[in-house]
Amino acid sequence: MKEKLYFEAESIRIYNDDILKTECMREGTIDLIITSPPYNVDIKYSSHDDRMSYKDYLAFTREWLTKCYKLAKDDGRFCLNIPLDKNKGGQQSVYADITTIAKQVGWKYHSTIIWNEQNISRRTAWGSWLSASAPYVIAPVEVIVVLYKKRWKKTSGSKKSDITKEEFMNWTNGMWDFSGESKKKIGHPTPFPVELPKRCIKLFSYVGDTILDPFLGSGTTLIACVETGRKGIGIEIDRSYCEMAKQRLIREGKVNQLKLNLAAGGR
Repeated sequence: MKEKLYFEAESIRIYNDDILKTECMREGTIDLIITSPPYNVDIKYSSHDDRMSYKDYLAFTREWLTKCYKLAKDDGRFCLNIPLDKNKGGQQSVYADITTIAKQVGWKYHSTIIWNEQNISRRTAWGSWLSASAPYVIAPVEVIVVLYKKRWKKTSGSKKSDITKEEFMNWTNGMWDFSGESKKKIGHPTPFPVELPKRCIKLFSYVGDTILDPFLGSGTTLIACVETGRKGIGIEIDRSYCEMAKQRLIREGKVNQLKLNLAAGGR
């Protein structure tokens, strides 16, 4: 799949490909999947329709969750960052619906982390102001659903953990408080901060494990892989976001440019 390889450096690879169609990974080879998929709330992506009907969105979700299940090892884990719910285009229980689909395709449920990204500005409407007629209740949080494939106990990998006692104590508390990432700073409509994948990587994988982000976006998960000594694979359908991720890896991840192996057409 050389033609799909957009960027390679050290133990990091970016593929300009569609997660539903990609053949760039063998099944049963991924230790940990971390991603934040499209939320279907009319965000202006370059190569994705974020205005599907909710029914179509859930069908799309089922497809890519199934593909990810096949790619994971038997003791593979999955950290899925999604909204608790949504009110744009109608109230929908996104977290409940996607978690149900994940279990239907084979994923087993472990736990849920509540991420308080401290962004109360998302509150755009109260419904019926100071009235019980039709108030809206909006929680300014997102969730990270922790899933696994066949068994929770991890038996593959280096057995080497790099998490500190303080980190372990703090992060096993399922309420995480840290700020979201600036869209303007990163140049992507929905970036998450490096802190999110970094915590998931150190808590749920060993040093040297292979991490996959099937919706790479601006490349945050791969930056966290570089910082924690993991192998990282990113799949991104939009070529401009592949370039954005590449540049962030060079700039923020301090990836050694002397070791770069650019695919044909990469810039």
